[in-house]
Amino acid sequence: MSGNPVFVAVDTPGVDAAAALVRRVAPHVGGVKLGLEFFCANGPAGIAAIARLGLPVFLDLKLHDIPNTVAGAVRSLAGLEPAILTVHAVGGHAMLAAARAAAPAATRVVAVTVLTSLDDADLAAAGVAGGAATQVARLAGVVRGAGLDGVVASPHETAAVRAAWADALIVVPGVRPAGADVGDQKRVMTPRQARDAGASVLVIGRPITGADDPAAAAAAIARDLA
Repeated sequence: MSGNPVFVAVDTPGVDAAAALVRRVAPHVGGVKLGLEFFCANGPAGIAAIARLGLPVFLDLKLHDIPNTVAGAVRSLAGLEPAILTVHAVGGHAMLAAARAAAPAATRVVAVTVLTSLDDADLAAAGVAGGAATQVARLAGVVRGAGLDGVVASPHETAAVRAAWADALIVVPGVRPAGADVGDQKRVMTPRQARDAGASVLVIGRPITGADDPAAAAAAIARDLA
């Protein structure tokens, strides 16, 4: 991705509120991320309404099912022409390859490795050995082998993924400006740290959307990255 790497995460169920927010921050961000909350409330029509505002749309649905079902879902979304679409890396090679084959050529399909709300203890409790760094590296190899465009990973694993996969699109959530509340995120860095580690796209939500002046907050992040 080129230009401003910040995609603002708009996690609100209302189309009008989302559109108003996007219009305010549009001069200071490179795109908008819409996830499950927005999609479940508004469906494809809501996504299309935000897309008409002119910013690239990152459709973060984290699809995860059998290959045929995921491929069908991706084909159903193709008319929305998202710039980026997510699936779950743990769906396996066949599911990942099916998703890429079903997506429009212009849509970058990336796979979520380990959620930024999880840490090594959470993974161990779920039976995943080796911690987050090991699991992200393992899954990134599967994702690359399936022909996808890249991965979603925390900033803590970004440098290692970039070293192993030079041309990957690395989408990085868990990004917080210095001093910001980390909320439910556990593996975080500042926007500058994440970008310096090799992030392609920085997903930033509450530090912008929850600010008294979202446009000013987005502009401050853009200045820090310039």
